[in-house]
Amino acid sequence: MPGAVPLSRPILAGIVTALVGFTSSFAVVLTGLDAVGATPAQAASGLLAASLMMGLACAVLAWRYRMPITVAWSTPGAALLVATGTVAGGWPAAVGAFLLTAAMILLTAVWPALGALIARIPPSIAQAMLAGVLLPLCLAPVTGIVANPWGVVPVVLTWLVFARVAPRWAVPLAFVAAAVVVAVALVREGASPDPALLLPRIELTAPVFTVGGFVGLALPLFIVTMASQNVPGIAIMRSFGYEVPWRPAMLVTGLGTALGAPAGGHAINLAAISAALAASPDADPDPGRRWVAGVSTGASYLALGGLSAAVAALVSLAPDAVIPAVAGVALFAAFGSSVQQAIDDPGERIPAVVTFLVAASGISVVGVSAAFWALVGGLAVRAVLHAGRR
Repeated sequence: MPGAVPLSRPILAGIVTALVGFTSSFAVVLTGLDAVGATPAQAASGLLAASLMMGLACAVLAWRYRMPITVAWSTPGAALLVATGTVAGGWPAAVGAFLLTAAMILLTAVWPALGALIARIPPSIAQAMLAGVLLPLCLAPVTGIVANPWGVVPVVLTWLVFARVAPRWAVPLAFVAAAVVVAVALVREGASPDPALLLPRIELTAPVFTVGGFVGLALPLFIVTMASQNVPGIAIMRSFGYEVPWRPAMLVTGLGTALGAPAGGHAINLAAISAALAASPDADPDPGRRWVAGVSTGASYLALGGLSAAVAALVSLAPDAVIPAVAGVALFAAFGSSVQQAIDDPGERIPAVVTFLVAASGISVVGVSAAFWALVGGLAVRAVLHAGRR
């Protein structure tokens, strides 16, 4: 047909979506899993599990509903893991919390009122909590320049240059710069990774269910995943003319989270920002053919999962402050967006500031992380300030 767009275009769009999604945030995922007690092998397993579940979920949803539906791991959720740290019970309790998060996502599939309840949390409060969680990670490039300038400055400069000329690739290329830094350090030290560490592998962990794991990790992880990923993901797809079926989407992502949890995967959800790469007219002028980009994204995530052990090994060998710097620049945009939405409404500003400060403080009370207390504090202050108002 004259003028027809070749099928290779949406396929390429899917590959780009997966490459950008994976390379721009896997460092955050590995950092988060390490923070809650995973060994390097368990963190690599979690990265592999999340990649496989994302790939399968993308392919299933896009193929079944003929929409460019894409799925991603919860990057804000991984940042939450960093802020939370080790919970009582260690890594098995974290795995239990991942399973409880999956159960709550599945519950929203059979009981949509739960999703509606999460949506009723004032956006300013939810975004302020996320901003507070992201702040320590976003400070890492700043502190890293002082701690290890020779390792961190090339990463930050690469990110800055490409943020100007090719924003989509700024974070992936910052990781490439970090990989070069690691390679130079290994050559200088005469070291080399064990080839066995480069092979992808699954390490299963028996979950342990604790009250602290539920309140301090599972509940905030669920709220962050829903408020920062699933709800915006639906809105972004709607902006391109697609009505994503809520119940099947929650069912598939909930099952994917549940299946990946024993192997260390923390959570998967509908893609938000990266969703536009597959759903926009750039993927294909014909909206009816863009679902191919969703399937291509899924297939690409499955392939990228094979690199999970290699990138985890690279992260473990990196000089001090280099990988946290990559994770930090990867979250700059999310942090800026969260801050803007948190303080945009003057009437909600004080509760949002309280929420942000509590989340950023990193406090832990009775074994419950700061993210939970940030929500409690922000909502309590809001209730007092808004008492008697209509």
